[in-house]
Amino acid sequence: MKAYLFPGQGAQFIGMGKDLYEKSEQARQLFEKANEILGFRITDVMFNGAEEDLKQTKVTQPAIFLHSVILAKVMGDNFKPDMAAGHSLGEFSALVAAGALSFEDGLKLVAARANAMQKACEIQPSTMAAILGLDDFTVEDVCERATDIVVPANYNCPGQLVISGTIAGVDYACEKLLAAGAKRALKLNVGGAFHSPLMQSAKMELEHAIAHTGIREPVCPIYQNIDAKPYTDPEKIKHNLIEQLTGPVRWTQIVMHMLQDGATSFTEVGPGNVLQGLVKKVDRAAVTSSAAVE
Repeated sequence: MKAYLFPGQGAQFIGMGKDLYEKSEQARQLFEKANEILGFRITDVMFNGAEEDLKQTKVTQPAIFLHSVILAKVMGDNFKPDMAAGHSLGEFSALVAAGALSFEDGLKLVAARANAMQKACEIQPSTMAAILGLDDFTVEDVCERATDIVVPANYNCPGQLVISGTIAGVDYACEKLLAAGAKRALKLNVGGAFHSPLMQSAKMELEHAIAHTGIREPVCPIYQNIDAKPYTDPEKIKHNLIEQLTGPVRWTQIVMHMLQDGATSFTEVGPGNVLQGLVKKVDRAAVTSSAAVE
């Protein structure tokens, strides 16, 4: 069974999508339609802009979404997913590629999400950090004992969990986790505390936008971030999209569920190949665990 994966924020690079624009008339028309919908030429930033401009959440998220979705559309009949999933922002890309959202509605939602998240980041200084080399339980336990806000945000693969919260909360957790044996506690260059309670204002804003957007049944199950389970029911998909902003990305669990459900190949659709690397680590850990049990 074929699984298609869609990346989230962090996969961007200057020049992304330029080859699609130059080689495909269909891609060029979709990029130009996106420029009209957004009200500015995002293609100029994507293809030839400054890296600092591309890193802005309000630009990054639509840019990655466009690269992923347009690439899937250009694949045409070669895009035949049996299952799909997206990491954070990538969930919106997966829904458009699988026919649950129109290109226009998907882009409008992503733009609304990005702007809401950027505003939430400006309310209170906050950050994220990648914790490497510790089990999930230890990270969760340290976060629970913190007095400032800090929570597990991205379960990327075994031994790699991103935490999110106030600067004081993340600093506290990093110190304690290094003392507990973490190989690294790496502060990330992000705008704020994504997938944490500090995104509550963005969640409320996005909830209104999603409620007024039509979502259809996708052509294949979408494994959603909030609980790593597959969904095709439009109302449940809407609910999970809203909850995603303040809840964790359970990527490790998504990949495990896909493997258990029969995934035999994984294709990453979008800039970079970060998700392919995470899949290999999850798969390797699952095989090791299975061998240990046997």
